[in-house]
Amino acid sequence: MRRRSLLAASALPFATPAALAQGGDFPSRAVSMVVAFPPGGQADVVARPVAAALERHWRQPVPVVNRPGASGELGNASVARAAPDGYTLLMALSSLAVLPEAARLFGRAPAYELDQLAPIALFTADPTVLVVPALSPWRTLEEFVAAAKARPGSISYSSAGNYSALHVPMAMLATAAGLDMLHVPFQGGGPALTALLAGQVQALSSGPGPAAPHIRDGKLRPLACWGAKRLPEFPEVPTLIERGFPEAEYYIWTGVFAPAATPAPVREALRAAMAAAAADPELRRAVSASGNTLDHRDGEAFAAFFRNDSARLARAVQRIGKVE
Repeated sequence: MRRRSLLAASALPFATPAALAQGGDFPSRAVSMVVAFPPGGQADVVARPVAAALERHWRQPVPVVNRPGASGELGNASVARAAPDGYTLLMALSSLAVLPEAARLFGRAPAYELDQLAPIALFTADPTVLVVPALSPWRTLEEFVAAAKARPGSISYSSAGNYSALHVPMAMLATAAGLDMLHVPFQGGGPALTALLAGQVQALSSGPGPAAPHIRDGKLRPLACWGAKRLPEFPEVPTLIERGFPEAEYYIWTGVFAPAATPAPVREALRAAMAAAAADPELRRAVSASGNTLDHRDGEAFAAFFRNDSARLARAVQRIGKVE
């Protein structure tokens, strides 16, 4: 009996994290939250208060790891290939569903497939906002569209990269309105916003969170949003749908994913922790202050949302076609 007890004790240090997690000890160490973009973009803005709330709940570190590159493809793929033990998570944007479809459009093998990632919890799902510098000559969407039509190729806009969550909505508008604009891709939403503020480009489809402080400070002017209804934060800003572009509907959502092979008990523990984080008063204040709307969903509710949005975005990519 004593020998068997000693053997069992000596085996504990070599137990896998997943095995320990199934025993109810998850997490027993730091849990990394990967953001596939540089700091300052929509995913980063949401990931940081979520990570802080999880740290309070778990009493374990939850570092946010920015891993930018290839419009988010590199960071997304790194989590898809990570050990399925719950210790590496992804705070993804809606572009997660777009990038594999875009790769196939060009005849390339995708860096990851959607079935390699398991949806855990949705946190926000806001429409992007068309913003221009406050000193620009355009005060309405109609003026912006008229200028783009009058001078094809002359109006530039930044994005987080080809087929990113900031590029697709602008491509939708260009297709719907028959516009020819100059696309200037960056490695993330933060750099794309910085370029707009610095006057390097003239427009941006931004997540509401990163843009909100600059709108309030009078540095940026919102012209329209891509939602089915107006944003509560900016009720005076019209939707593209109500301005005559019914196809231009897009939501930049943020959600947490784990590698698909993560054991069910670990996924359940993660979902419970995300629900606790979503109820955290400090997280709620931080999300609201950032200009986003908390929209927590998990389980089948998030899975169904992800399936439906992925299918809609795949059709949008086909309409946009190849973007070099």
